[in-house]
Amino acid sequence: MASTIPDTTQKIFTPETLKTAAKQSQRCLVVPVSLRRAIKKYLREQEDPHMKRKVLSLSASFSEIKDVNLQLPAATSKELVEDPFKSMERSKRWKIKSCYGDIGLKYKDDQTIAYVASRMPAVFSACHRILSEVCRRLPGFVPAKVLDFGAGTGSAFWALREVWPGSIEKLNLVEPSQSMQRAGRTLIQGLKDLPLIHSYSSLQALSKEINNSEREHDLVIASYVLGEIPSLKDRITIVRQLWDLTRDVLVLVEPGTPHGSDIISLMRSHILWMEKRKCRKSQEENKEASKDIVAHNTGAFIVAPCPHDGRCPLEKSEKYCHFVQRLQRTTSQRIYKRSKDQPLRGYEDEKFSFVVFRRGQRPREPWPRDGMKFETLKEQNAKRKPVDVEIDYEDLLKMQQADDNTPYQEEDPAYYDSDFDTDPFDNNVKDGGDEEETSRADLGSGWGRIIFAPVRRGRHTEVNVCRSTERDGSEGSFERVIVTKSKNHVLHHQARKSMWGDLWPF
Repeated sequence: MASTIPDTTQKIFTPETLKTAAKQSQRCLVVPVSLRRAIKKYLREQEDPHMKRKVLSLSASFSEIKDVNLQLPAATSKELVEDPFKSMERSKRWKIKSCYGDIGLKYKDDQTIAYVASRMPAVFSACHRILSEVCRRLPGFVPAKVLDFGAGTGSAFWALREVWPGSIEKLNLVEPSQSMQRAGRTLIQGLKDLPLIHSYSSLQALSKEINNSEREHDLVIASYVLGEIPSLKDRITIVRQLWDLTRDVLVLVEPGTPHGSDIISLMRSHILWMEKRKCRKSQEENKEASKDIVAHNTGAFIVAPCPHDGRCPLEKSEKYCHFVQRLQRTTSQRIYKRSKDQPLRGYEDEKFSFVVFRRGQRPREPWPRDGMKFETLKEQNAKRKPVDVEIDYEDLLKMQQADDNTPYQEEDPAYYDSDFDTDPFDNNVKDGGDEEETSRADLGSGWGRIIFAPVRRGRHTEVNVCRSTERDGSEGSFERVIVTKSKNHVLHHQARKSMWGDLWPF
């Protein structure tokens, strides 16, 4: 039986646990050995001598879709006023009918091979980064039934296997391209403990095949697919269908471009508006029932990246919300990608925009810095005893001599090869240097999100933060927080160590 949300107890954070809870970003991600070997085997079986040309052609296709999508809204809105029928006829010329609706790209065999060689590791890294944060922020959430819309070659599925190993029991894939489906099936050949997998060409085919009782999924993910649908009406229709198929969590991922960020922002606003309208209608129909009980049963809130459910503060600004994940390039990427007059780097940065929805109401959690007091550097130095600052010069000299006698060792270049046999995602191998997480960031509105890289300037650090201005997370703002070492050396140290995409406590 539903009940009102109780007031949670205050979590006691220390500077160490505060830093651990705020950490969400990953530095340089290494693609798992199993995926690298699967890609290598798949490309070896294709034996295509013109792979570099096809990779460039695929990149040009993505750029063409982006240009068309950017030009379409302005041209359509202008022509719609002058001649509505002419606008409809011109927009139909370049559109390709498919199971997604009207899209600008339909993958063929050549493009699928190029996608596996160049884009699949990068898409995997973005999905892994997002799902890892979902796993940390929702410790009790373990999806058993998953829907992957626009599955492509299965990048999101590989990320799901790494984040929640062995938990997925049933997986429904929606992918209209038969070439992509064949490539995805080939890549997972030989894997153990695979879930029950069903592939569909459209959401309509999925709805016909399954019963109404089996429609809902614990997790629904749509990665790098909404940008291929230029029509805003089709996008909204598909996202509403995906939300109807969601029991708990919905994840939307797009490229980290202004266009991709706009898509995520529009879908975010639409789902939140739709759920707020449902809540108002439910409260009007059940006036005798408690409003808190009605609200607890309905609604939606943002798990990540937004710390609030209000209007996006970057909507009418020149900035756009996106994040970056660095990954070590695989052998196939280094072979088939080109660099302009410069040697190809051993890594690449994948920029992405995303939003994670969850059904229900945002928990009313206390803010992490409530009741915390930080000493200034002057106050801390005043409390130090003379004994604490004494230096044992003999011990210091011994340490310096030991450092001087340590022979110089070059880093093994084989470490940068992405085909080494050690799997960094192996759950049985634990890094002794990483401390066990003693605290997690809750879903309350007290955790802001660091947008863009922090700017370190001597004894102060500037951090751009998207934060909630209300305790209930109903409104938000974009602020620049300046942390100085003299006033708060604890937060200053945390700001210097923070990365783009980490959380910031309030």
